[in-house]
Amino acid sequence: MTARTLVRPTFANPASLIYLGLVGAAVAVATAVTLFAPDPGFVWVLPALCAFPLFLLVALAHGMAPGDGLPATWLFVTELVLCVLVQSLVLGTIVEASRGRLRRGTPRTPTS
Repeated sequence: MTARTLVRPTFANPASLIYLGLVGAAVAVATAVTLFAPDPGFVWVLPALCAFPLFLLVALAHGMAPGDGLPATWLFVTELVLCVLVQSLVLGTIVEASRGRLRRGTPRTPTS
């Protein structure tokens, strides 16, 4: 598996680009509200909901860990980015598979 096989479905199809754009917009809004509002409240829930299916599993893992269950900010953002990238890869793979663009590793028999 090369880097190109991972980068192409993650970034180079319309569905993944739209998904990453929506997540980027949610993160930009959350960052702006955090920087300029006196009380940002639960504004970071929106980017977390954009990465919901996978991020839920990560959040549950934090809940089972000993301690207060709240990760540091850098860990939260890192996990959010990784979850979004994995989901973008899966979304791109599904789109390519539905279009029939996935190449199978099986050799083709030559036709006469």
